[in-house]
Amino acid sequence: MTAHFNIADMFELVADKVPQRVALVCGDRRVSYAALESRSNQLAHFLAARGVRAGDHVGLYLYNCNEYLEAMLACFKLRAVPINVNYRYVEDELAYIFTNSDMVACIHHQEFSPHIAAVAEQAPALHTCVHVADDSACDPAAIGAVELESAIAGQSPARDFGERADDDLFILYTGGTTGMPKGVMWPHKSVFFAAMGGGGWFHPDGPISAAGQIADRVGDFVIVGMALAPLMHGACWWYACIMLLAGNTVVLNPAHSLVGEQVWDIVEREQVNALTIVGDAMAVPLLDALDANPGRWQLGSVFSVGSGGAVFSTSKQEAFKRYFPNVFISNSFGSSESGNMGLDGGGKQGQGLGNVAKSDFMSVISDVEGEPHRHVAPGEMGIFARSGHIPVGYYNDPVKTAKTIVEVDGQAWLLLGDEARLEQDNTITVFGRGSNCINSGGEKVFPEEVEQALKANPDIFDCLVVGVPDKRYGSRVAAVVTARGDATLTLEAVQEDARKHIAGYKLPRELHVVEEVPRAPTGKPAYPQALEIALAGEHLVS
Repeated sequence: MTAHFNIADMFELVADKVPQRVALVCGDRRVSYAALESRSNQLAHFLAARGVRAGDHVGLYLYNCNEYLEAMLACFKLRAVPINVNYRYVEDELAYIFTNSDMVACIHHQEFSPHIAAVAEQAPALHTCVHVADDSACDPAAIGAVELESAIAGQSPARDFGERADDDLFILYTGGTTGMPKGVMWPHKSVFFAAMGGGGWFHPDGPISAAGQIADRVGDFVIVGMALAPLMHGACWWYACIMLLAGNTVVLNPAHSLVGEQVWDIVEREQVNALTIVGDAMAVPLLDALDANPGRWQLGSVFSVGSGGAVFSTSKQEAFKRYFPNVFISNSFGSSESGNMGLDGGGKQGQGLGNVAKSDFMSVISDVEGEPHRHVAPGEMGIFARSGHIPVGYYNDPVKTAKTIVEVDGQAWLLLGDEARLEQDNTITVFGRGSNCINSGGEKVFPEEVEQALKANPDIFDCLVVGVPDKRYGSRVAAVVTARGDATLTLEAVQEDARKHIAGYKLPRELHVVEEVPRAPTGKPAYPQALEIALAGEHLVS
């Protein structure tokens, strides 16, 4: 059977090449490639026996665990579609994703059984639940859930599934920071090349040109990589796929929150080589743990620290380099809709979030209401856009799809939402989400750029920047910050320090000091909540 650019097809080739190599580690549980292949086949056969078919949607409502990736592969083997479910969702959000995704089955931790029971009547397509046992006292029988180990017991481990395709779907639901979550529909081939490096992440020859080549890219040296975000977050989920398709070892954080000391214990024990984080929200507790425990860990195995999905400030990158002088820092930017768009983002304070070369697949598109879309001229602002390997749209949302995927000169382009400028040298400077842009007296201020400058201040632990109403300028810049330790922050001192990095008109005019800056569980910024804090004014300092 021909191998396709399908994650299940390519994983099987890798598993056949290195069956005894450790694929997954989570806590004290270790799974080889052979065992991962066998268990995912067994789970796939169980789901098929329960009526799950090609194209059906299966929820993954789980904390980090090996079963998450077993279930993902089981779905792909059947040509079914796994759906990432945020375990922090409250009832309304949970009901939305169960119904919007047309979910027919759900694989979940036992703890979440009552949450599923609360929304099951609103999800008429849901007919099968499989639970992963935990130490909660929740009763999975209330929703008729079958325990996963019981489900796969006696099932065939054989790989006897039908032929798959390049365009089988991988759906990633966004975090819902600007409304309810949206299901980004990625064909396997597109997400493999756009978000997973096309098999070239660890190889000098770059992406593969035929799916069958994936096993040839498996090296003799096993890279041990630890993704610190929850697997429900795209950056972590995709990273796990990158590692598995390269024959490497994925180490998961079994804790439900990030504690720096716990992470470094795992890094030392498992001899982790590469750490992947989500911006400063994860960098800070890791660095604080190192600061507070000099010499506690032997961390010579670490040679790479990568970030994606949120701002990874220059100051935090430099702090990592002090502990790991030879570490390779990669700071990627992109989104659920775009995959990886570049590896810049932290070292250009005052010059945007990143800089990439314009190409046949990277451009800046004019998106002015009432005007046709076009490529901008050098010096013009527009929306950062990608072509080539892109999603086919949003599930159950044709209106949003039409606004996001547009045709320019006969080619489909994905508008990413980040404002950008095409420079005279044919490079693209990316500034940040246009929806978050602050218009202050006609000057555009991008929150991420100001946040970069503020985070260079050693007295600031974390921050978000929002625009609040101003009678004279329309909007003014407000910073919601958390101080480091016992530091006392004043507006004047913060402005003076930030002035080293950004122009005066970008400086915050308000400072709100809170105990904790609002963020999603993945570390992504929660701008609506930050705006509420700023508007309330209860934490305003002068």
